[in-house]
Amino acid sequence: MIESLLVANRGEIARRIIRTGRRLGIRTIAVHSEADGALPFVTEADEAVCVGPANPAQSYRNVEAILEAARSTGVQAIHPGYGFLSENADFARTVEGSGLIWVGPGADAITAMGDKINARNLMAAAGVPVAPGTTEPAADLDAAVAAAAEIGYPVMVKAAAGGGGMGMGVAADEAALRTEYDKVRAFAERMFGDGSVLIERYFPRVRHVEVQILGLADGRVVALGERECSVQRRNQKLVEESPSPAVSPELRERFLAAAVRAGEAVNYRNAGTVECLLDPSTQEFFFLEMNTRLQVEHPVTEYVYGVDLVEEQLRVAAGLAPTFDPDALAPRGHAIELRINAEDPKRFLPGPGAITTWNEPAGAGVRVDSGYVAGNTVTPFYDSLMAKLIVSGDTREEAVERARAAVAQFEIAGPKCNLPFFAELLENPEFLSGDYDTGIVSRMR
Repeated sequence: MIESLLVANRGEIARRIIRTGRRLGIRTIAVHSEADGALPFVTEADEAVCVGPANPAQSYRNVEAILEAARSTGVQAIHPGYGFLSENADFARTVEGSGLIWVGPGADAITAMGDKINARNLMAAAGVPVAPGTTEPAADLDAAVAAAAEIGYPVMVKAAAGGGGMGMGVAADEAALRTEYDKVRAFAERMFGDGSVLIERYFPRVRHVEVQILGLADGRVVALGERECSVQRRNQKLVEESPSPAVSPELRERFLAAAVRAGEAVNYRNAGTVECLLDPSTQEFFFLEMNTRLQVEHPVTEYVYGVDLVEEQLRVAAGLAPTFDPDALAPRGHAIELRINAEDPKRFLPGPGAITTWNEPAGAGVRVDSGYVAGNTVTPFYDSLMAKLIVSGDTREEAVERARAAVAQFEIAGPKCNLPFFAELLENPEFLSGDYDTGIVSRMR
């Protein structure tokens, strides 16, 4: 097993990786910005190195500073978490070129799946269902209009290099497409340094379902079930659950088989997620993208499959067999994750601030992965995620009931917080029925 690990991230995910590292006897090193020096992940690591100012470009995305931290502390491996440099193929190559172990998929797989158009084409060739759409970037507005006419309105306008729900717009007709195309292209150039745009069929009522895959050290790719991610605001997830209440055993078999084919198509190693759109009226699903990293919502899979995905990532990176039997994977019970953000519970606008009260819930089937404690400050420099509240039960109903109690017990004062939204959601008849889609939040607001 790896003996020392640098965690190239912050907040709850850094703290969560450090927790597994310490359990396994691995020396852990945290890197942090000047703004994050007082956060729990810094003090819980065996060693911590400041890598720069609050601006992520000068700290958490500063490749040279992170590599220098790795050199100065003599670590064997780097775990990137999610976000920041986690899906940067050049960083992965540089890490491995420096003689360090990269705890993630190979750079070639990251590159192959990082461009949405290339990924769509690869998946189609591998027999994974893809939604009708362009097979190459729409070179200009005229090309986008022509493609939309062939696909049929409404269409989704997407940044080819985008991800995380960013760089997307919906056009119901040509007039809207002309506006959205320019908007998405400008955003993509600014955020991703790549203005390439693709056009896809847009499904007005759809569910967002993803499959957790793990590429093992021996070359096999296995699927650890699906997660329902349809509770979203601005195309970004707020709630995830596993198993999906929309997926039958027969549909699950098709989902998992397609996800395994997707991983095999790019010789995938380590943890990844194949995201899909499910049309509930036809039970058809379509490949959306592959996230070549650990997902925010991985804890629900850990509960249902009884694994520690960070440990499995470390074992794959070290060339070791998994802790589980790949031929005997089976889900058990139900788990739900709520993303506790520093944001207005009505309009979901960020609301950073100093935390004056922080009391976490506890009890059977309750887990909190948090990045903060009382006395810390949620700054405006990073994502608004403060914690993840994960609950589990033998049934979905039991998990929901535990979620209600845990939300009521969770006390946060200081920054704005979306806990009141979750209290509302957990009483919403549409959510409780399990028959909901990606429009549920807009219907509640």
